[in-house]
Amino acid sequence: MPHGPDQLLLQLLAIFVSAKVVGELFERVKLPSVVGEILAGAALGPFALGWINPSDTIHSVAEIGAIFVLFNAGLETSPQDLIRVGRQALLVAVAGIVAPFVLGFAYMKWRGDASSEAIFVGAAMVATSVGITARVLGDLHVMATRTAKIILGAAVFDDILGMVLLAIVAGLASGGGLEWLHLGVLMVEATAFALFMIFIAPRIVRRIQPRMDRLSTQHAPLVVALALCLFLSWLSAKIGMAAIIGAFFAGLMFADYAPRWNLLPRVGGITEFLAPFFFFAIGSRLDVRLFTGNVLLAAIAISLLAIVSKVVGCGLPLWRDGWLSALQVGVGMMPRGEVALIVALVGLQSQIVLPSTYAIVVFMTAVTTILAPPLMRYLFRGEMKPM
Repeated sequence: MPHGPDQLLLQLLAIFVSAKVVGELFERVKLPSVVGEILAGAALGPFALGWINPSDTIHSVAEIGAIFVLFNAGLETSPQDLIRVGRQALLVAVAGIVAPFVLGFAYMKWRGDASSEAIFVGAAMVATSVGITARVLGDLHVMATRTAKIILGAAVFDDILGMVLLAIVAGLASGGGLEWLHLGVLMVEATAFALFMIFIAPRIVRRIQPRMDRLSTQHAPLVVALALCLFLSWLSAKIGMAAIIGAFFAGLMFADYAPRWNLLPRVGGITEFLAPFFFFAIGSRLDVRLFTGNVLLAAIAISLLAIVSKVVGCGLPLWRDGWLSALQVGVGMMPRGEVALIVALVGLQSQIVLPSTYAIVVFMTAVTTILAPPLMRYLFRGEMKPM
C-alpha cells in the first residue's frame, strides 16, 4: 500500500466520514456516538472487512485525538470542584485498582495459567479509559454534576496509579526484576506533578491573565492554552505517565477562564475533528477470529469480572450517597482502553503472554468500552441537559 500524502488524506477522509456517519446513526437511536465510532473501527478495520487499515501516522493522529478529548474535559472541570471531590475520587480510584487486579489474577490462576500471565491480565483490568469516559460525559452534557467530577477525578488518579502498575509489570517482563529506585522516583514525580497542576498551576494562570488580554496575537488565550496542552502532554509522558493526564491538567489550569476566553467552543471544534480517529483506532484493534472455544469462554468470564469489579469496587465508596450515584460512578469507571492494550502488548512482545491471552484482554477492553456508554446514558438520564 503506498504511503504518499494522497493515501494519508484518503485514510483520514474514510475514517472521519465513516466514524461520524455511524456515530450519527447511534445518536438517532439514543446511543452515544462514541459506541458507533468504535464499532465503525471494528467493522471496517483490518480484522473484519479490511477496508481501512490504519497506518502508524493514523495511530499518531488518534493519540492526539485522545489528548484533545482530555484537554476538553479539563476545561469543563474547575480545580476547586476537583479538590472538593478529591477524597472520594481517590477512594474510588484505589478500590477500582484493587478489586479488578485481585479478581483477574485469581481467575487466570484458577484456570491454570502461569502466574506471569495472570499478573498481566490483572494489570490490564485495572486502568479506566479516561478518554472514553470523558467523551461520554461530555456528549451527555453532565460534566458539571458532582458525580461526573468524581468519575473524572477518579479516572485520572486511576490512570496515574495504573502507570505505576505498568512500570511494575514492565519490570517483571524485562526479566531483570523490579527497579525499586526507579519506581519510587516515578511515584514521587507523578504525585508532585498532580499536586502542582491542581493547586499551583491555576494561580499562575490567574497571575498572567491581565497580560494575556494585552497580547496582540489573534486568539492569544487559545494559542497559549494549546501550547501548554502539548507541553504538559509531553512532560507527562516524559515522567512516565500517560500523555492524556497532562492534557487533562492543562485544561484544568484554564478551566476558570474558559468562559471568559471562549475556549470551550474553540477547543470543542478541534476535538470534534480529532476524537473520531482515536475511537476508530480502538475498534480497529479487535480481532474476532481469535475467539474460539476456551479462549471465548475465558474472554467472557474476564469481561464479566472486569464489569463487576469496577461497578462494585468503585461504587462501594459512594454507597452512602445512594445507589444511583454508586452505579453512575461504577459504570463510569468501567470502560478500559489504551492502557489495558498497552499492558497486554508489553506482555505479548516480551513473550510472557500468549496471543490467546492478548485476545482475551482485547475482548475485555472492547466489551467494557462498548457497554459503558449506553449504560451511562441510562443512569444519567435524569441529569442530562438538552442542547
